Order: sequence, then C-alpha cells, then structure tokens
Amino acid sequence: MTVRLLLVDDDDLVRTGLKMILESDPDFEIVGEASNGLEAVILTERFNPDVILMDIQMPEMDGIEATRRISTESPDDESPRVLVLTTFEQNEYVFQALRAGASGFLLKRTPADDLIAGIKVIAEGDSLLSPSVTRRLINEFANSSPSPAGTDTSGKVETLTEREMEVLQLVSHGMSNQEIADELVVSEGTVKTHVKRTLSKLEVRDRTQAVIFAYNAGIVQPDGDSG
Repeated sequence: MTVRLLLVDDDDLVRTGLKMILESDPDFEIVGEASNGLEAVILTERFNPDVILMDIQMPEMDGIEATRRISTESPDDESPRVLVLTTFEQNEYVFQALRAGASGFLLKRTPADDLIAGIKVIAEGDSLLSPSVTRRLINEFANSSPSPAGTDTSGKVETLTEREMEVLQLVSHGMSNQEIADELVVSEGTVKTHVKRTLSKLEVRDRTQAVIFAYNAGIVQPDGDSG
C-alpha cells in the first residue's frame, strides 16, 4: 500500500532533502508540499494525505496550530497522522504538538532509514514513542501543561478493565507491544487487542495520546511511578 505524504516546512532545502530521501522508497508518494501551517491545513483537505511531516516553527501558522486544526477537522480513524520533525531545543513545542494531536516526533537529524521506518510506523496507525525522549518530555511538561478543557478522564478510566489499566501503564512507560507481552506473559496479539480496546474506551487516536491521557488522569506520574 502506498503511503501518501504531505511535507510541511518553511525551509525549501529541508523539503527538498526530505523529498529526495522519501521518493527513493517505492512505498511513498509525495502528494504535496507546504511552507507554513495554513498551507498545510488547506493541502490536507485537498489531498487527504496519510501522513504529514510537520515542522513546528513556521510563519503564517505554526505546526502546533496546524496540527490542532487538522486533528479537530478530521477526528476519525481515517484522518491524517502527523509526524513532527524537530530538534532537541524544541522540547516544549513538541509536547504541545502531541497534545494537539500529533502521533509522534523525530529529530531532523534522524538517519534516512530511521525516518522511513518511522513514517511507516505512523502510517500503520501506531505512534513513535521513544521511551527516553518521550519520558523526558512528559516529565518536564506534563504537570505544567493543563489538560485540554472539558476532558473527562475519570469517567473513561472507570470503563477500563484491570488488564487494560495495566496495559495503559506499560504503554505510558514507552514499552512496545512485544515488551508488554513479555511483561504480562501473554501473546503480542493479545496485547494488540488490549491496546486497541483501551484506545477506543479512552477515545484517543493512538498510543501517544493515550500516554498524555494517562498523565493527565494521574494514572502514571511524571517520575515514572504508577498512580
């Protein structure tokens, strides 16, 4: 299956470099390029890409607001996935982007093979949760960033089974499905089913949003201790 991509960055050289890398993979099709967030929103509606590679700091509209608009206007499971490309110096902005609906992030200096693999992970409906980087981000900003207004965490948490709660805690620590399966001594397929049901009950689109939900709800504390 071909993954349709939209490249969003205000630097022409960055977009050109990304295009050269991604066009080398037959699984990718570049359907459009945008130089700011406003263009990204417009082109997303026009081309309906599968994955959007989103820069954060851009003129007209930044990547965070663009991600929020795209996620709000396309809330269903078929909506485009946003992969933020950033640098270490933008940690706070990255966390805001995750709250806005991004499915993950990579550093701009990520090797080409890792970038390609990461896009495919996002396209398959999963999220990029590097345990070390993601945990650092959440540790720094979970407590200082308020939960989205009107978010009903307690009612949704009560719908989770004991095993689903356990899986959510492990997901929140950045563990993969296989690592969770090893921890719980079950099959990876069983874990996938638990994860899918947990996301559905929490009304979140992917693992990244589930992690944010878990921290907002106090299920997992920023220091890594379970709640």
